[in-house]
Amino acid sequence: MFRFSSLFLCRHSHRRRHSLRHLSSLTSQPLELPLSFPTYFIWGSNTGVGKTLVSAGIAASTLLSPHSQFHYLKPIQTGFPSDSDSRFVIDKVAQLLFLRNPHTPLFASHRVLNVSSAAMERSIENHKIGEQGFGASKLICKTLYAWEEAVSPHLAAEREGLKVKDSSVLETLHSCFRDVLESGADKERSEIMCVVETAGGVASPGPSGSLQCDLYRPFRIPAVLVGDGRLGGISGTISAYESLTLRGYDVVAVVLEDHGLLNEGPLMSYTRNKVPILVLPPVPKDPSNDLMEWFEGCHSLFSNLKEIMHSAYFERIKKLHEMPRKARDIIWWPFTQHKLVPDGAVTVIDSRCGENFAVFKAQDAEVIAPVFDACASWWTQGPDAVLQTELAREMGYAAARYGHVMFPENVHEPALNCAEVLLEGVGKGWASRVYFSDNGSTAIEIALKMAFRKFSVDHGLIPNSLDDTTDGSSTDLLVLALLRSYHGDTLGAMEAQAPSAYTGFLQQPWYTGRGLFLDPPSVFMRNNTWMLSLPQGFHLEKLKLDSISFSSHTEIFHKGRDKSELATVYSSYISKQLSGFKGSNNIGALIIEPVIQGSGGMHMVDPLFQRVLVNECRSRKIPVIFDEVFTGFWRLGVETAVELIHCVPDIACFGKLMTGGIIPLAATLATNAVFDSFIGDSKLKALLHGHSYSAHPMGCMAAAKSIPWFKDPCSNPNITSEGRLLRELWDDKMVRQLSSHSAVQRVVALGTLCALELKAEGSNAGYGSLYARSLLQHLREDGVYMRPIGNVIYLLCGPCTSPEICHQLLLKLYKRLEGFDGMKN
Repeated sequence: MFRFSSLFLCRHSHRRRHSLRHLSSLTSQPLELPLSFPTYFIWGSNTGVGKTLVSAGIAASTLLSPHSQFHYLKPIQTGFPSDSDSRFVIDKVAQLLFLRNPHTPLFASHRVLNVSSAAMERSIENHKIGEQGFGASKLICKTLYAWEEAVSPHLAAEREGLKVKDSSVLETLHSCFRDVLESGADKERSEIMCVVETAGGVASPGPSGSLQCDLYRPFRIPAVLVGDGRLGGISGTISAYESLTLRGYDVVAVVLEDHGLLNEGPLMSYTRNKVPILVLPPVPKDPSNDLMEWFEGCHSLFSNLKEIMHSAYFERIKKLHEMPRKARDIIWWPFTQHKLVPDGAVTVIDSRCGENFAVFKAQDAEVIAPVFDACASWWTQGPDAVLQTELAREMGYAAARYGHVMFPENVHEPALNCAEVLLEGVGKGWASRVYFSDNGSTAIEIALKMAFRKFSVDHGLIPNSLDDTTDGSSTDLLVLALLRSYHGDTLGAMEAQAPSAYTGFLQQPWYTGRGLFLDPPSVFMRNNTWMLSLPQGFHLEKLKLDSISFSSHTEIFHKGRDKSELATVYSSYISKQLSGFKGSNNIGALIIEPVIQGSGGMHMVDPLFQRVLVNECRSRKIPVIFDEVFTGFWRLGVETAVELIHCVPDIACFGKLMTGGIIPLAATLATNAVFDSFIGDSKLKALLHGHSYSAHPMGCMAAAKSIPWFKDPCSNPNITSEGRLLRELWDDKMVRQLSSHSAVQRVVALGTLCALELKAEGSNAGYGSLYARSLLQHLREDGVYMRPIGNVIYLLCGPCTSPEICHQLLLKLYKRLEGFDGMKN
């Protein structure tokens, strides 16, 4: 005997498809996964392998406990109502429990939340509406979306008019999780179980056409995989398992029906016994069989599976709680004063999906919550959820095909493809050679060696003889660079940057600062106006007001400014500084971060100044290096900053976003003239520099995938103007409002970057400042993860981020600024 609460059928239609690309954690209801109870996906290696039998078996095993509650969720159902998995679960569980205890009724509920019109009509014909019951349900079954035709969901949705966005499926599922949380508020963790049974196989399409393994990825719920015990089932089960693990799912068990082929043996060997393989007895084929005897025979197996699921759940909770303490005990974090990290401030990142961290939070209720990575994980990130999966697949292929192979005098396809993509993209029109390394700082070291050699050859500092060895009387070469510059953490790169908090005795006792460091003019928005700030040393008396303010950032980058009075002032200033520097004849390289100085405080250098500076160095035969480790690959709204400052370098360095940020790789691009300065009859004249992992195949594969992805309008909807520009991501009205806020000193918004400096004085200003701490903590509570550069804070999205998400970020920032009082930190 069992009792029903109401069966609800309600029509709910949608008009367009929607993919995971624009799914954001910034909605009013972030897609949090409650951890107060165990939740599992039930996946199938194919259709018809027994997912619903497994769900029913787990439910029956759970409900044998007197105070337990089981939730069965079926997000997508086709063939409805003649085929209803949730009704099957209720029917079989009710019969099983009645056999075991006929005097205790099962109170159960079954709800169908959204159906197509065709499924609605068939339901009415079959009198499936309006069954009544009472009592507090122990078994709650819900079908979220249902269609009448028994075909793939994307076809059913198209044919029956109930088109459902991916985001709608996830939001409805999230709402169901909240219902589970509320209904089980008075229960212990072990008394509740929730399973989400998918439709068809792991890679079967959902209603929008997205693969279900991609559709549900934002939740990353642990999985039970129902494998295939039939002929060919080993291959299908392994493929399904790999599809799940490739996307970051944890598979806690594999269950399959025994067809007498012993498929479990090869599966155990494949998983190396790390994943339990459970074998069900053969399912009776007689349609009249009610399966009660079969379920009874499976009782111990389903009890074992339930215990495996509970054990994995409690182990996960334990690890999530222990990780912050363990990390504080054994990890040394970069750029972190451990003494200033308060208890509870360590962020536990469970996973990443596209632009969002999945963060463990335990303050009020234990949840995995999406948090937007607004610092792009130190400027490396750009992929959406779709590209993340693509990169995982590409890198897996490269690892399986190549592992790692050494590079000198060798070539492999990923490296060649990556080099060609770089030269046809960021190096187009000027570069002819690509030198691979492993990170931005080492790319800079290589660039400096290249520039110094080119300078030495051009200025006769290297003897023109077959003897390539030199004595110890070589010239002490210097660099020309800018104040607030930053080019990496390695010792040589630090010598090429101006004195700062990064180069002081506490950090780099060997630092001398080998160069002339100019104080550059900067551009920013303040009080709704783009303004130019000129340091001391520039002659300002002849400049008109319109020379130091701009109507838009487009005007700032206009090449017509070359004929302005300001260009003359810049040229005079640079010439004067070089003439007055006693080592000017030994300046062997100009190195600049084009347009934006990142670690120096997110300052926008006037592109006109940098262009004049490059031209001055050209006239003196000083090689020019662009450090585009941060600015390259659409960070500033163009693929390379060359398109903003309208001049090219001799050498340029790229990294970070080059691989989509999924793995370290860097490249130093150079002209043929630079390359030729290393050509000679002796190996000693070659560039004797390299890394064990130079041009590693996985990184090259990722770069060759990411670089075209970001510039293709088919994969990046933000690309405009024939693939040359990103559309405006930051709402101009909101940016101007921020620039006029009483707490804000300046704003810089360009491409994927929106940075602002908070007004601060004394110890509250500068890199060591903690002034922004409370503000950023509040923003993290709002689902926005940021890290400061002293009293400078910034939002950094990806090239594929929608303007709608960027607008939400700005709204959250502005709202928190309204109540900000940094003096209370």
